[in-house]
Amino acid sequence: MGKISRRVFLRDSLILTSSSFLLSSQYLQALPRASLDGKKAKKYPSYLELEENGVLSQRVEKLYSFYENCHLCPRDCRVDRTKGETGKCNATAKVKVSDAFPHFGEESPLVGKRGSGTIFFSNCGLRCVFCQNYKINIEGEGVEISDDRLADIMIKLQKLGCHNINLVTPSHYVPNIVNALQKAIRNGLRIPLVYNTAPYETLETLQLLDGIVDIYLPDCKFMDPAHAAKYSGETYNYPYYVKIALKEMHRQVGVLQINRKGIAVRGMIIRHLILPNNIAGTDKFIKFVAENFPKNTYLNIMRQYRPEYKAFDYPELSRRIKRSEWVEAIQLARKYGLDRLDK
Repeated sequence: MGKISRRVFLRDSLILTSSSFLLSSQYLQALPRASLDGKKAKKYPSYLELEENGVLSQRVEKLYSFYENCHLCPRDCRVDRTKGETGKCNATAKVKVSDAFPHFGEESPLVGKRGSGTIFFSNCGLRCVFCQNYKINIEGEGVEISDDRLADIMIKLQKLGCHNINLVTPSHYVPNIVNALQKAIRNGLRIPLVYNTAPYETLETLQLLDGIVDIYLPDCKFMDPAHAAKYSGETYNYPYYVKIALKEMHRQVGVLQINRKGIAVRGMIIRHLILPNNIAGTDKFIKFVAENFPKNTYLNIMRQYRPEYKAFDYPELSRRIKRSEWVEAIQLARKYGLDRLDK
């Protein structure tokens, strides 16, 4: 399936009625019938149980209160986004989306045969000088939409057959996302959420996502505070929060679990983008993962770095990585016993 333009996708998502959002019986049969740990059967995806118990409404209310004195992420800007004030991420309390379509470029357990239902959110709190999506994340390219429309987009992606809803750079819009999720559930949403993040997250926000997110997809960038500060908008505390975030994500969902059709249903996939000259601290990152998570943790060590945005202003970032840098990282991961590596 080819990429759908933002304009066409957002337009089409508005004209669909809730009565048309029905999953095929074939897809419903593919969903797990029991909980993933083999214990007593539970609702799946997990957010269905929270909605049934009234917990989701409480989470929405709590998260929206964060906007009045915004502390969703470790930037802790404390601006009132409900009044249009913006912090480091440049986002207000109205969600902004750049694109949404079935994506076939993610890890294979997310993509399957029908794609990952990816929603790209505009703006970002990190401000990385090498950002490969800087038009969206830094310049804020996108369209402001209501939470109702965001819910419609989720349903549209499900209707197209996507295996999951993949939320890209979602941290600064978590209240809108959870509110939209609740609306989408009531219109028939039944596929898991993928939380695709930096992951520059606070423990408080992540705990409010417990039971909402089934698949975490953290993309870990730095292990050195000085490098984080220099290349990602003075986020000197990035490594500290990332380590806490990864442990909390794993506590919630565990290692990646895949159904009989090879599709991810729950768990964590950890990404790490190798940067030139070991600026990302790849050796330290691999050591941290090996010492803190099971050996069958799903790990994607990525080699697709290319200089973008302001990277050419930094000579140490102005080239692609060498094959030897990637090979060395893979060999180190295997040395530590991490052999569940993305291909």
